[in-house]
Amino acid sequence: MKNYNTISIIGTQWGDEGKGKVVHYLSRDADYIVRYQGGNNAGHTVVFDNKEYILHLIPSGILEHKKCVIANGVVVDPEALYNEIQFLKLKGFKVTKENLFISDRAHVILPYHKYLDVVREKTQKIGTTQKGIGPCYADKYSRSGIRICDYLEEDTFISLLKKNIDEKYPLIKNFVSISRESLIKQIVQHQRKYSKFLKPFVTDTTNLLINVIEKGYVVLFESAQGTMLDVDFGSYPYVTSSNPIVGGISIGTGLPPKYIKKVIGITKAYTTRVGEGPFPTEIKSQLQEFLRNQGNEYGATTGRPRRCGWFDSVVVRHAIKINSIDELVLTKLDCLKGINPLKICIAYKYKGKLYYDFPSSRKIQSLAKPVYISTTGFNEELSNITEYKKLPKNVKRYIELIEHYCGTKIKMFSLGRERNKTIIR
Repeated sequence: MKNYNTISIIGTQWGDEGKGKVVHYLSRDADYIVRYQGGNNAGHTVVFDNKEYILHLIPSGILEHKKCVIANGVVVDPEALYNEIQFLKLKGFKVTKENLFISDRAHVILPYHKYLDVVREKTQKIGTTQKGIGPCYADKYSRSGIRICDYLEEDTFISLLKKNIDEKYPLIKNFVSISRESLIKQIVQHQRKYSKFLKPFVTDTTNLLINVIEKGYVVLFESAQGTMLDVDFGSYPYVTSSNPIVGGISIGTGLPPKYIKKVIGITKAYTTRVGEGPFPTEIKSQLQEFLRNQGNEYGATTGRPRRCGWFDSVVVRHAIKINSIDELVLTKLDCLKGINPLKICIAYKYKGKLYYDFPSSRKIQSLAKPVYISTTGFNEELSNITEYKKLPKNVKRYIELIEHYCGTKIKMFSLGRERNKTIIR
C-alpha cells in the first residue's frame, strides 16, 4: 500500500499533555497541520523565540509558517477565531487564505450556545469551559446546527437562527435579561461582521486534504484534549463533546481510514486533569501543590488550577490500545525533580478485584484504589541535557518502568517548554 505521509498527535491522558509543543516541534517537517475536533475550549501553549503563545483554534504550526486546516469536526466561534487571527497578526505572523483553510461543513458556535452552556453547568457540574462547545455539538447531532456554509448565506442563516431562538429562548430568558428580538438582532449583527471575515478562508477541506496527501505532502493531525476526555472512551460524563481519539480523524476530516498512518501518543510524566470527574491517582497532600507549581499546571483556556497526580499506566495503556499508538512522547519529565519516591499506578483495585484495563463503570472509576509501584526520585536539573544517555540513572529507571507497564517505547522527551529542550531517542 502507498505510504501516505500522515502523522497523528494524540493526547493519552485528560488533555494538557504538551501536544502544542510537540506539534510545533514536528511541524518543521510537515506541510499541513490539521485540527479535527473540539473548539476554543482547547488551549495549546507554545514557547517560540522565547515568547509564549496560547492558541485555541488555529494549529500551532502557524508559528512555523505552515498551512493550517480547521476541519469539519471542529466547532468554530467566529469571534474567537477573529480575535486569535488578530493576535497572531499583531505578533507578526501572516494568516491569509493561502495558509489557513476552514471547512465549510464545520458548525458555528453562536451566543445562545454560551448561554445554554452556563445554564447546563449549573445543574450538571461537569467543569466545562462554558465556551458553548457542548450545546453546539448537541445542536449538530439534533440536526438543528448551523454550519459555516449556512453562516455565509445571510437568508439561510436568519431562517435557521429564528428557528433555533424559538426553541431555546424560553430557557435562556430565565437566565439572561435580553429580549428575543434583541438577541436575534445582536446575533445577526455579529454574523454580518464575521461572515465577511471568514469567507476567504472557507473551503472544502476534505477534498483539499485528500489531494495534498495523494501528492505526497506531509500532514500532521492535532487532537485537542486527550483520550480520557473522549465522549465515548473517556471518563464519561466528565468528558468533552467530541472524539479526540485517532478514530475521530476520519469523522472530523472526512478522510477514509486508509490515509491515517503513524500515531504518536503524548504522555505527561505525571497525570493531571481540569474540572470535575474521577481521578484515581490524584495526590491528596501538599505534594500536589508542589507538583502544580513545578509544572505550572494552570489551564491555558480558563486559568483554572489543574488537579495533579501520579503517572497512571492504566489510563495510558487504554489510550495506546484505543488509538493504536506506535510510540510515545514523554513530556514534563523535568517537573518531577525533587520528588522522592516517584510512584506509578499499574492497576486499580475495587472490592478485591484488580483492573488492568480502564473500567467503563463510573462507580468503579470513582471508588477504585490505585495499585502503585515506587522508584527512587532524582534531584538533578534535566533541562540542559540533550542526549538520552546523559540522563541520570534514576530518571532512566523511571522511563523504563513507564515503558514496561505501558508496553510502548518512548522515542522523544520534553525537558522544558522551549523547543530545543527536547531529546530524540
